[in-house]
Amino acid sequence: MDNETSTGHVSRKAVLRAALAAGIAAPTVLMGVPALARTLKPTDAPPALTPACDDGDDPTPPQTEGPYFKPNSPLRAGLVDAGTAGVRLTVSGYVFGLACKPIPGVLLDFWQADTNGAYDNSGFRFRGHQFTDASGAFKLTTIVPGLYPGRTRHIHVKLQAPGRPVLTTQLYFPNEPRNNTDTIFDPRLLMTVRDAGGSREAAFDFVLNVPQTPGTPTPTPTSTGVPGGTWAAGTAYRAGDTVTYGGPGYVCLQAHTAQAGWEPPNVPALWRVR
Repeated sequence: MDNETSTGHVSRKAVLRAALAAGIAAPTVLMGVPALARTLKPTDAPPALTPACDDGDDPTPPQTEGPYFKPNSPLRAGLVDAGTAGVRLTVSGYVFGLACKPIPGVLLDFWQADTNGAYDNSGFRFRGHQFTDASGAFKLTTIVPGLYPGRTRHIHVKLQAPGRPVLTTQLYFPNEPRNNTDTIFDPRLLMTVRDAGGSREAAFDFVLNVPQTPGTPTPTPTSTGVPGGTWAAGTAYRAGDTVTYGGPGYVCLQAHTAQAGWEPPNVPALWRVR
């Protein structure tokens, strides 16, 4: 997820990311952006423009869930309060599909260890879920997780676009000595991290295996609701609420506002069959 290629040129996705942050329309900013710079040799002429905003990334690789995941995390982007111990960390980025177009409404469920390397398995400290905004952006406020035997520093996350499978993966910190000994560590999942006056700021852009057509907006999911069910788009559900959909009953696992494409069979992170 580099912002620069090996030749020092800025990638197409980095341009799009900057444009989204500045509020510029993606098709406008991408006009005149060359194809992936890392494919060029010094003597090569610039290639023709590629039809998609694709900087060569494959979908973000999955990783093991680990033993500490818990459903029913609270809806929140901030996992710290004034008394929380640890170095403050902000993780921000975008979620893209296969044509490098941002995806709104993606569920991101984060969990991690505290500053001492311990997970809260009885409650929900350092656990929470959120949704990408209309520009496909997310922002998490937390702390730098501590170390525990056998692992390097990492943050767990599950992502699910409306109507798509769940991606479970982990995010890593650069220049960590244990990156060299952790058998799960994957350098493709390294965040870009910098110091910020006693705290740290990290960035990472996810790419989901969501087909997209270049040059056209990401379609808004349409409901496949079955008449007679009690589930309804636009309803604010709380953990423990029950609905029916297409015959079976479901229990809500995480508080959320339902939207088309998030019908219970499509989102196991939000609903469990009763």
